[in-house]
Amino acid sequence: MYTGRRFPLPQTVAWSQREWILPAMLAFVAVGLYEGAGMHFLALPWLPISAIAVAVAFYLGFKNNASYDRLWEARKIYGAIVNASRSWAFTSRDFVSNLHAEGEPATAEELSQLRAQLVHRHVAWMDALRHQLRKVKPWEHQGDEFDQIRRATGVAEVHEDLREVLLKNLDEHEVTEVLAQINPAARLLANQSRQLAELRQRGLLDCFRHMELQQLLIELMTQQGRAERIKNFPFPRQYATVNFFFAGMFTLLVPFGMLHEFAALGEGTIWLTVPFSTMVSWVYLTTDRIGDWSENPFEGLVNDVPITSMTRGIERDVLQMLDETDLPEPRPAWNEMQF
Repeated sequence: MYTGRRFPLPQTVAWSQREWILPAMLAFVAVGLYEGAGMHFLALPWLPISAIAVAVAFYLGFKNNASYDRLWEARKIYGAIVNASRSWAFTSRDFVSNLHAEGEPATAEELSQLRAQLVHRHVAWMDALRHQLRKVKPWEHQGDEFDQIRRATGVAEVHEDLREVLLKNLDEHEVTEVLAQINPAARLLANQSRQLAELRQRGLLDCFRHMELQQLLIELMTQQGRAERIKNFPFPRQYATVNFFFAGMFTLLVPFGMLHEFAALGEGTIWLTVPFSTMVSWVYLTTDRIGDWSENPFEGLVNDVPITSMTRGIERDVLQMLDETDLPEPRPAWNEMQF
């Protein structure tokens, strides 16, 4: 996610170059035919075109609002995961104890290992989830151009091997078991639940503490499901497609509508059609492009939720709660634009 104060104008223009180069070329052609070839019939009345402009503007507003809602919901989901993850770390650390142990109590070293296992498995869950959310769906942006953007924005999932990532926090047997599942992240939460039940049977968790930790697992599964809902259900294609067509149709009409207006101002002013037509078309097409780049908040483009960076931040927080000092390096959210 871009984290600068604002996008620099030159790079914004470069990002949306298709949205102004093509309209500029069309405007040149329209003026050339009108002025050079004497095809004055190409000049269209502006009134019906302005009516189309109003309709397209309303449609663009609807699309961008809906896209922003998907983006903001995704950010709230990961905010909830941040809070639940921290709660999981310190409750796992403090709740697992010999207070109600049955039979021979666990040693201090074993208790430490059990607490660390619960926290490290949680880190593995976050890694599995981010990898699942970064998989490119058919309706998302695909191709070399977008893969380069993902690499430039620091989307580690593009080049990471999930098995190697999970092995940092899980033993090889569990990694093999998890990766054989349809939903590895969900399986890791199920494994957490199973271990809690085992700890309860040994008396290392009392009933109340078991229920509290189980509620945190349910909260994490709920947030995973919400993230998967956004990831696996696209912004309705009929709205995205028709909006693109309407914006394109309006862009085609703009220079021909402006021919009459600028020709009436006097000799030579007809060429003002080119810059003004380009600016109007650029505004509409770039607005459509913004909505298009915001509707899939987990695909790893410029304005997406920085789940790679956020996951690393959570990992550092929860490991530090175990008094671990060998923490992984932070992954800053992307703050440069490169095209």
